[in-house]
Amino acid sequence: MKILFWRSLVIIFVTLGFIGALLPGMPTTVFLILAAWAASKGWPQMDAWLLNHPRYGAVLRAWRENGTVPRKAKWLASIMMLISAVIMLFTHAPLLVKIFTDCSMLIVAIWLWMRPEPVAVQVTAESES
Repeated sequence: MKILFWRSLVIIFVTLGFIGALLPGMPTTVFLILAAWAASKGWPQMDAWLLNHPRYGAVLRAWRENGTVPRKAKWLASIMMLISAVIMLFTHAPLLVKIFTDCSMLIVAIWLWMRPEPVAVQVTAESES
């Protein structure tokens, strides 16, 4: 039953990540990080697949090893949250919902920019020999 729970979470998070890859304003990497976390608890094959994925694997491994987020991902997430916040202001949602949503995205953006960035590996002529 526990494995079914973790695998269900993986499927949900991967699905949300896939939707995020298609829709602006919805994150991809965050859901894939959550999917990798859930997969590590009960689906080793999916965990390995996510960590070795050609597009997202390096980001997921960097997050797992050092909690780092690439600058490009920070910019994309921040821009999408800003666009979503502005769109939210023009909806018919209650004012408290607008304030809560926009403040939540601001807090996430601040937290995101406080995360370290991966260190670029520099290859020099000395290290190659």
